[in-house]
Amino acid sequence: MRWRHPPAVVAAPPPAPVDAERLLRRLEWRVLRRLDGALHGDYRGLLLGPGDDLADLREYQPHDDVRHIDWNVTARLGVPHVREYHEDRDLTAFFLVDLSPSADVGAHTSRASVALEFVALMARLLTRRGNRVGALRYRRSVDAIVPAGGGRRHVLRLIHTLSQPSATARAAPARAGTRLHELLEAAQPLLRRRSQVFVLSDFLTEPGWEKPLARLAQRHEVVAVRLTDPLDSELPDLGLLLVGDAETGEQILIDTGDRGLRRRLASAVEEREAALQAAFGSAGVDVLELSTDDDVVEALTHFIRLRRRIGARVGGSAPGGLATAPAPRGGAPA
Repeated sequence: MRWRHPPAVVAAPPPAPVDAERLLRRLEWRVLRRLDGALHGDYRGLLLGPGDDLADLREYQPHDDVRHIDWNVTARLGVPHVREYHEDRDLTAFFLVDLSPSADVGAHTSRASVALEFVALMARLLTRRGNRVGALRYRRSVDAIVPAGGGRRHVLRLIHTLSQPSATARAAPARAGTRLHELLEAAQPLLRRRSQVFVLSDFLTEPGWEKPLARLAQRHEVVAVRLTDPLDSELPDLGLLLVGDAETGEQILIDTGDRGLRRRLASAVEEREAALQAAFGSAGVDVLELSTDDDVVEALTHFIRLRRRIGARVGGSAPGGLATAPAPRGGAPA
């Protein structure tokens, strides 16, 4: 039997802090202009849901978001009515970023690198239009908060803060697994006005995050940005392999050539996918899947176009839970 022992898979070191200025400059010159064209003139595609100013009342239609039903008018008239709002041009967006130990692992690049690139890209895109962005970071706990602000300098501060090592990482006791619900619950009191919320995570977490996500989506426009890696679903045949859990440090020796093991893994992956999609649908959030081997711009452009098509069909901005958009393979446009 063959024997492989790749140390990088067993214990990947935490990434060094990124150069925020260099990352942002690269995105502005090579990436932002491409994506800016896809979003030009469209505040209904990805970035904004209904605004705060009531515009009109009308009868409920099957495609309408039930959260917009005006129950007082419905009770008075005996027919369901929904509120329509003026589009809010002053957006506040928050990035809830899960950078727990599993984010440091990836076949091509780490999930953390993909997350930082996405945050930098979206934050700069939003602030160029006069909007404000903020962030919360989770490692072993919620250990960094960036209040909402605008402008390029604020985006640099946000990227720098997210990429810095946690000041309490060494002092904090080791825990088994990620508790994503702590990040979602910490965001609730900070988001006082209706906001666009991006939840970036691999969702490899302890149970209990589904209800906090649903509560967050009741008031805010939420997009779950799921960070994936090819090794999450496909186990290469490398013979005997020592693998480790990035969250707990536990190691185990497996035979990757064992067909029974590969079948059990495929079954477990399928069950987990079904459970995740059901949780996202129940919470009413849209999902953007970003793999470590994807082009972030292609994935995001595909997602925006999909939401636009849904919005055009239902006569408005895309309601939550309708667009689950993995990146197109081979760079094919949507």
